[in-house]
Amino acid sequence: MTPTPAPTTPPPSTAPAPSPTPAVRAADFRPQVAVDAVRHLAGSIGPREATSPSYDRAARWVARELSRSGLDVELQPVEVPAGVSWGVPVEAGRSVNVVATPPGLRPGEPRLLVGAHLDTVPQAPGAEDNASGVGVLLSVASTLATRRARLPVVLVAFGAEEPRGETDADHHYGSRQYVAGLTPAGRAAVRGMVSLDRVGVGDVVPIGSAYDGPDPLADELAATARRIGVPVVREANRSSDHWQFAQAGIRGARLGSTPYAGYHSAQDVPAVVDPSQLDRAGRLVLAWLAP
Repeated sequence: MTPTPAPTTPPPSTAPAPSPTPAVRAADFRPQVAVDAVRHLAGSIGPREATSPSYDRAARWVARELSRSGLDVELQPVEVPAGVSWGVPVEAGRSVNVVATPPGLRPGEPRLLVGAHLDTVPQAPGAEDNASGVGVLLSVASTLATRRARLPVVLVAFGAEEPRGETDADHHYGSRQYVAGLTPAGRAAVRGMVSLDRVGVGDVVPIGSAYDGPDPLADELAATARRIGVPVVREANRSSDHWQFAQAGIRGARLGSTPYAGYHSAQDVPAVVDPSQLDRAGRLVLAWLAP
C-alpha cells in the first residue's frame, strides 16, 4: 500500500501588495482641464438656456466627460416653468441635472457634494457664469479618478439655476429638485455641499455663506484656504445652488461671485476667464476634499 503524502503548505506569495490609492492634494489640480471646458462650453456651444437644445448638448457632453472619470452618471429630469430670464421671455420645458456618483456608493453612506450650474441666461455664452464652475468640477472629477478623498464625492452639474422671474422661488430649479428628492437619510449623508459659481474672475476667491449666524463650512473653507495660501474673502451669499441645501439643513457654501463687466451678457466669453483664478478655486476644492 502506497502511503499518502503529507499535505504541504504552499509557499508564501511573493507578489507585492497593491499600493493604496494616494490621497488627493491641492497641487493635483489641473487648470488646463477647466480652461478647455470653458472654451468648449462658452466658445463651441455658447448660450445654454436651461430648456434649449444647446443646454441638452452641453449636458450630454458633461455627462460623457464625467463618465470618463469612472463615475456613474445619471441625467435627472427637471421640469421648468415659463418666465422671463434677465429680460428675455423663456418657455416652459425640461432641463436636466447631470449627477455623477462614485461606483458602489451606498444609500445613506456619508459623502461630500460639489456642484456647479451648467445653464446660462439666454443672451450669454456663459464663460464665467458658469462654464468656469463646470470646468473646475470636471477637473476635480478627473483628479479624483486616481486620488482618494476623505469621503466619497458626488458631483452635480445643475440645470436651471438662472432666474425665470424676480423672486427667490424663480430660480435654482435643478438644485431644488435634487434636494427635494433626497430621503431624510440621504440628506443626513451629505456632510457638506460646495457650489462653484463664477470662479474664474479676480485674484481672491469669495466664500459665500448662506447663513445669518455661524457657518462652520465657510469657516472650514477659509481655514483650508489659509493653509494652502489661497487668498479668500468672506461674504453673505444666497444666490447659488448651495442655498437650496442650506434651507434643507445641509451644510452648504458658495465659492465665487466676483463682479465683472460681462455678467449676463454677450461679452461673457472665454477670454474673460483667468486660468490662475480657476487654479485658486480648484486647489481650494481639492484641499477641502483631502483626507
